[in-house]
Amino acid sequence: MDQDREAGTALNLKFDAAGLVTAVVTDRATGAVLMVAHMDQAAIDATRATGEATFFSRGRGRLWKKGETSGNILRVVEMRVDCDQDAVWMIVDPAGPACHTGATSCFYRRVTDAGLERVA
Repeated sequence: MDQDREAGTALNLKFDAAGLVTAVVTDRATGAVLMVAHMDQAAIDATRATGEATFFSRGRGRLWKKGETSGNILRVVEMRVDCDQDAVWMIVDPAGPACHTGATSCFYRRVTDAGLERVA
């Protein structure tokens, strides 16, 4: 089974005990990491069907389409999986900021000796 998952051509995601995989989202134009979220099978299916990133919100306990309230959707250009299919990488064209704070990326602070420093 692992050999098929790691070397085969079938999408056979390896969900964790909560039924989730980690999703890393990057901007197609810049390569910047925009966000990290989680997806269940329904989020994977919705994303593939619509071409717009949908995640599972652990805090809300439900599916969450990125941009459903802000309009800042993520148009998925390409989805990839890692070698053992327990993580998803989505390359996207963002329609506005990816972070709910209004920052372009959720990774807008750098860790320093003094704490955090805003970088974007």
